[in-house]
Amino acid sequence: MQPIIVREGTQHVFVPQGAMWFQAVRAGGPGGQNVNKVASKIELHVDLARIVGLDAGARARLHALCAGSLDADGLLLVTAQATRDQHRNLDDAREKVRTLVARALERPRPRRKTKPTRASVERRIEEKKRHARTKAMRKGREE
Repeated sequence: MQPIIVREGTQHVFVPQGAMWFQAVRAGGPGGQNVNKVASKIELHVDLARIVGLDAGARARLHALCAGSLDADGLLLVTAQATRDQHRNLDDAREKVRTLVARALERPRPRRKTKPTRASVERRIEEKKRHARTKAMRKGREE
């Protein structure tokens, strides 16, 4: 299996061949006569600790992105069963890993605090007063 190389801007990330291994299992869903004979679904396991070229922030973002896909050993488990061809499913799983790493390399823009406009504050207060008047009118009636 080939290593995965991700280039984002000036950063190069390398997922070595020894950090990944795959297992072919039987896929679910329709498949005709081959469904019980052919193992075309791919389970790709990736050791996130062995990925080369990630800084601390990107590594933390990658762990956060993969939190739901980690197995008991802390390895990323990526599955692919879109096609009935094992090799295309392996390529699809590798592309999913490449996408995850590329997303982890993107630094989120810092949020800038903003204040509400004077008009929006006045609208909110006016709406509260209108609501209070409506409820006050209901109190006067006996039903």
